[in-house]
Amino acid sequence: MSELSNEIRRRRTFAIISHPDAGKTTLTEKLLLFGGAIHVAGAVKSNKIRKTATSDWMEIEKQRGISVATSVMGFDYEGYKINILDTPGHQDFAEDTYRTLTAVDSVIIVVDIAKGVEAQTRKLMEVCRMRKTPVMIFVNKMDREGIEPFDLLDELEQELKIHVRPLSWPIDMGARFKGVYNIYEKKLDLYTQSKQYITESIQFKDINNPELEQHIGEKEAKKLRADLELIEGVYPEFDSPKEDENTSQTGLDKYLEGDLAPVFFGSALNNFGVKELLDCFVQIAPSPRPVRTEEKQVVPEEDPFSGFVFKIHANMDPNHRSCIAFLKICSGKFERNTNYKHVRFDKMMKFTQATAFMAQKKETVDEAFAGDIIGLPDTGNFKIGDTVTAGETLHFKGLPSFSPEMFKYIENADPMKAKQLNKGIDQLMDEGVAQLFVNQFNGRKIIGTVGQLQFEVIQYRLLHEYGAQCKWESLNLYKACWIESDSAEALENFKKRKHQYMAIDKEGRDVFLADSAYVLQMAQQDFKDIRFHFSSEF
Repeated sequence: MSELSNEIRRRRTFAIISHPDAGKTTLTEKLLLFGGAIHVAGAVKSNKIRKTATSDWMEIEKQRGISVATSVMGFDYEGYKINILDTPGHQDFAEDTYRTLTAVDSVIIVVDIAKGVEAQTRKLMEVCRMRKTPVMIFVNKMDREGIEPFDLLDELEQELKIHVRPLSWPIDMGARFKGVYNIYEKKLDLYTQSKQYITESIQFKDINNPELEQHIGEKEAKKLRADLELIEGVYPEFDSPKEDENTSQTGLDKYLEGDLAPVFFGSALNNFGVKELLDCFVQIAPSPRPVRTEEKQVVPEEDPFSGFVFKIHANMDPNHRSCIAFLKICSGKFERNTNYKHVRFDKMMKFTQATAFMAQKKETVDEAFAGDIIGLPDTGNFKIGDTVTAGETLHFKGLPSFSPEMFKYIENADPMKAKQLNKGIDQLMDEGVAQLFVNQFNGRKIIGTVGQLQFEVIQYRLLHEYGAQCKWESLNLYKACWIESDSAEALENFKKRKHQYMAIDKEGRDVFLADSAYVLQMAQQDFKDIRFHFSSEF
């Protein structure tokens, strides 16, 4: 097997997604702990101090205790190269998460045992379903009281519209939580409440062995046996990948097709059940998969290098005003100091300073393979969706911007800092934090976002990263729709009639700003030749 195929087969690139507060960043941190990527768990939470997890490094994230930008972290674990993308859970940053999901091969969803499936989790699952992304579920906070496990499995199936299969099973919960039985590896993991110690594991091939009572007590042993019998009877089989290849479609195949989600139970804060999740994950999760472009299907094992930019981040280092473009490698091998083609500019560029990430720590990489995510220094050359190749002209699909839900005029609060403000707005919009529209009628700049929190983040970052002060003026709009038509005359006519409501976006495309659902509906009825789009990818 060639070096390239070997490297690609050991790659696992995935995102961790959840509703805010389900424990996503804590889980990320514990995975990094197992990979030896960090040596101390940063989850010291007290009223006054909150040492933040390594993956939340922006100042505003530390103040709020939430993740607002996707972080990328890579580490090695038992011969596998793991790339984790920790995404913002807060719905105001959903757009960043949707785009991140285009750059991963699988997903781990974190669900809080007490709260079950929440709104944001449902929405993110829809994006996974659209892309047929394989999903694993980690049910967190088992050391607290919550929903009965069988009820939770039913809720997961109904709400997330996916079949589930428990691969570990909890022995009670809350204060009575004894541990889990690892169905996948047929062993018993006993729980001791501690953030420092890893679980005690005992091999248990035969669940009817009377030794079980000695470990967890008679009542629990009886219940565990009954539960496991029910699981085997009700849920689809899930074979380890080591078994006979010629059988009919297995649970593993269904998982890889995005139709079945394996479920693990544990407590990320207490480091319980995390290693079991990781061990199973590296064995069954897919290595990098083929990606569709407008021209062809790109297979990871192809020799020529190709990749696309799915995220841009300004000011990762506050001392240097630098942007970094996050590039997902889709095929071949990236080598430093080699000329690669920037497809949109149709010109060759050389990257001497490509970096690999460990949250905020960056190190220069000499080579990277399909499945890896690297950072390219960006002086304004990149925008989201850009393709970089060894020479081929390719256009990767599926990096949409959605129509924003909230709009405000952005005004300069300090006339001396107009230049800084414009630069800041440009860079933050390139990052995909929000969308910028310029009103054609009065030339004013409008910022569109998915939620209120984004306005606060923009204001905060403009001030602290660019020294520019902005103020907001409210604007009552219903929707921004991208418009196009096969008839130049019809388009011109529409723009004349609606000139007060016309704007252009950052790419110079025409956008219609409808101030109510009724106005939009009437426009769609009156102008049959115009197509209205609610996402920018058309």
